[in-house]
Amino acid sequence: MNGPEIHVEFAPGLHLFVPRARRRGATPVVTDGVSTLGHVVESLGVPLTEVGALVVDGREVPVSHVPRAAETVRVGAVDRPQRVPGAPLRFLLDVHLGTLARRLRLLGVDTAYESTDIGDPALAARSAAEKRVLLSRDRGLLHRRELWAGAFVYSTRPDDQLHDVLDRFRPGLRPWTRCTACNGLLREATKDEVADRLEHGTRRTYDVFARCPGCGRAYWKGAHHDQLEAIVERALALHPQDG
Repeated sequence: MNGPEIHVEFAPGLHLFVPRARRRGATPVVTDGVSTLGHVVESLGVPLTEVGALVVDGREVPVSHVPRAAETVRVGAVDRPQRVPGAPLRFLLDVHLGTLARRLRLLGVDTAYESTDIGDPALAARSAAEKRVLLSRDRGLLHRRELWAGAFVYSTRPDDQLHDVLDRFRPGLRPWTRCTACNGLLREATKDEVADRLEHGTRRTYDVFARCPGCGRAYWKGAHHDQLEAIVERALALHPQDG
């Protein structure tokens, strides 16, 4: 770039995306005089999915603003809770977030998940077609223009990932209502209806079942129920539901 010089300051929540030298107040950036501020911010490494208010010389501007010489820009982090207008809140997770997908489904959150790597263009297209918020740790994927909405997953630890997503988007939680395997809505089932899915010991020990009409998987309070219950209870304690 060889045009107007501006000064850009990033909120602390965005420092992960920018070089260390740009984390110390407003630093100079040379622009080309025609690119939008959104393009400039992305060229510096920050996906627009993570950007909140853009403030130029004390006034908020849209991402379409074209910077002029000597302007000072403050790039804010996205507001929390983040509201996603225009559609029911639903998620799409990439191949690297399988544990997070299962935990969101456990809590009753509508969560699509690709268990194989279908490629960035296909993921972005599915996000747009189904109006789902794409969650990913791939910064390049979050730069794609065809995305309907997206969000960076900041941690590599599933516990922290879940807390971050629930804190950022505040989805309604309805634990034990979705299939953790395919995201389908569960229905109560009799023992006879799921008998072909049960080992003899399970048929003898348990009486309360649910079944996924989509994939046919059966559910009951088995050996791992206490671990799952702990995940649910912690989520509800940290993110209490209205009403």
